[in-house]
Amino acid sequence: MRIRHKAWAKPELEACPFYVPEPKTLRGHWREQFSQPGCPLYLELGCGKGGWISQAVLQYPQMNLIALDIKNEMLGLAKRKLEAAYAAAQQPAENVKIAIFNISYISDAFAPEDRVDRIYINFCDPWPSKRHAKRRLTHGNFLKLYRQVLKMGGQIHFKTDNQPLFEFSVEELPQFGFELSEVTRNLHENGPVGVMTDYEAKFHELGQPINRCVGTMVDWEEPEVPEDAEPAEETVEE
Repeated sequence: MRIRHKAWAKPELEACPFYVPEPKTLRGHWREQFSQPGCPLYLELGCGKGGWISQAVLQYPQMNLIALDIKNEMLGLAKRKLEAAYAAAQQPAENVKIAIFNISYISDAFAPEDRVDRIYINFCDPWPSKRHAKRRLTHGNFLKLYRQVLKMGGQIHFKTDNQPLFEFSVEELPQFGFELSEVTRNLHENGPVGVMTDYEAKFHELGQPINRCVGTMVDWEEPEVPEDAEPAEETVEE
């Protein structure tokens, strides 16, 4: 998504108490940053303007949540939404952290010791062209990275309005050690379910079906690549 430069975003983020300026320095120590480190740890990849995270922190007060995005402008908007949500609820912002980070390098900022319980991927860029398939956040290259930060039995919760991306994802997840459940191609058919993103609410009002699935991490061994096979491309930026 294109978004105009917002000069206020970076200084506001730097002054925000729940903003993490150097995520790599907390690798293996994320839980210690919360007032209740024993609570489950949830991670949203590509939080955008914060529509989901600003609701989730209040709906799941017993959870610690971290939201990542690659753009200052997006994270700045998410920060403002979070502040407004906590203020309206008259609650301190104790169960959230936000950070600028490129998901392609997620294992540089998160370690197995962080024991992430759940990853949320909400309405990511579908990258419809086949030549851009490796940029999809549910591509196998990314799924292998997520396996490095999720605890065994941890989950990926994935939602999208894009049908081709969803079909790609439900095929990709089991191939990389994620057992599928709660697969639906019309999540809100009988009324709104769970926390909605801003886009999700808009699509629902327009009558557009929302796809959702859960992938639970199970034991998995990566197949050996034949010696004469061409090397795979490295993961690319979002």
